[in-house]
Amino acid sequence: MSTLNEITSEAEFKSHLESLPSSTLLVINFHTPWAAPCAQMRTVLSTLAAQFPVTSPPTVSFVSINAEELPDISEEYDVTAVPFVVLIRDKKVLESISGSDAAKVRDAVERHAGRSGADAASGTKASIPPALNAVPRETTTSGAATEAPAGETTNGATTTATTTATAPAAETPEQSKEALFKRLSELVKAAPVMLFMKGTPSAPQCGFSRQMVSILREHGVKYGFFNILADEDVRQGLKEFADWPTYPQLWVKGELVGGLDIVDIQVKEELSSNPDFLKEFTVQSSAAAA
Repeated sequence: MSTLNEITSEAEFKSHLESLPSSTLLVINFHTPWAAPCAQMRTVLSTLAAQFPVTSPPTVSFVSINAEELPDISEEYDVTAVPFVVLIRDKKVLESISGSDAAKVRDAVERHAGRSGADAASGTKASIPPALNAVPRETTTSGAATEAPAGETTNGATTTATTTATAPAAETPEQSKEALFKRLSELVKAAPVMLFMKGTPSAPQCGFSRQMVSILREHGVKYGFFNILADEDVRQGLKEFADWPTYPQLWVKGELVGGLDIVDIQVKEELSSNPDFLKEFTVQSSAAAA
């Protein structure tokens, strides 16, 4: 049976791509290790891969790529959120699926490759694992670790206010969660535009964060930011607080706009109909007010 193989470098991916004949369907699973929906999708694809026997040449090849560790590959296939599955044949993209819809992914693979092996012989489908619930761990809160961006005067990035919540020694999980959520409600309003990202604007630590910074920079938006890698409580708690499982996250006036895919689409759509959409948040606007 076939397996889902992890690709760990650009060179390995290029070599694998070159080794496949034009008839082979390549299924790429883009993931991040910290997102629960990605763990679910890995299980789904591993189950699907097991339905295809190992042949020469292979009928289908299943590979998995960490979207943050190999950002250039992610950008090549327009990955803006995870999990993200891409189906390729003869180096051409046949279909892309964003999100953790297991049935949709299975249908796409079967349409482009057809069932085989024991699954085809029996005329039945192997069961798709049930969806997983992402439950952030409940821990005591800690001080925010917000860094000032180095050399960000050209795009007007501002630093966020540090908000510290001191937890009582005998806090219950419920009290701890309440304190963290209170802290997060203040943190998302620390600046009119707040970006929760991996790394800092001058040194993003993932391709998605780098693209988000580029969008804000392109439109001259003045924003605050929070490096979620510096605070595990914020990193885990904000997913539940926002009901949004991935990063980066953009907040405007205390309201969640969304991740990179949503922001990219919304900014373009809003600007096309309303050129002043971001005017109040731009560096020029701030300078005029001063």
